[in-house]
Amino acid sequence: MTTIYLHGFASGPGSKKAQYFAARFAERGERLEVPDLAEGDFENLTITGQLAVIERLAGGGPVRLIGSSLGGYLAALYAARHPETERVVLMAPGFGFARRWPLRLGSEPVARWKQTGSLPFFHYGENAERHLKYTLITDGVGYEDYPAVTQPCLIYQGVKDDVVPVEWSREFAAGRPNVVLREADSDHELINILDAMWVGVREFLGVPHPALG
Repeated sequence: MTTIYLHGFASGPGSKKAQYFAARFAERGERLEVPDLAEGDFENLTITGQLAVIERLAGGGPVRLIGSSLGGYLAALYAARHPETERVVLMAPGFGFARRWPLRLGSEPVARWKQTGSLPFFHYGENAERHLKYTLITDGVGYEDYPAVTQPCLIYQGVKDDVVPVEWSREFAAGRPNVVLREADSDHELINILDAMWVGVREFLGVPHPALG
């Protein structure tokens, strides 16, 4: 069974959560795939392009997805379009990613981004400023804010998150019996609850115990 970890916006495979979960899976004798969703081309990043990365890695087979922030939104979008996806874990998922940029940046910076066609962002994965084309938004608004995920879905959401408000996860979970929402005393990074999340993720995904030898 392929399990894929999807990193957040302006992040990468080397993020603290990605490396933490990859190490925990390795301890259980399982591989956690952690792709670079931008494929080294952050400037031309789009939702469509990132979904294509997931699709190629999954290869049309059954898959389990773990996604953080934008990666959580991508996991939900992918699962809604691929019934062979078996289970989904979302961490502070950035639902409605493209349409909610004015809330994050402000209306004027977004308008300037649209006018100039490009805007600099700090890329945490590369520890440097990188330009990003407005194509991310024009492409992204074609996707729904709350994907119709029917698979078992586990969400971890910090109540002190100032990037992705807890209300968004509550809206997504409302009326969906397949979704379990676990709110925590944490912020967007969820770093202080990594161990607790691992216990929940391990049980939810059915990750085996270490082999005895």
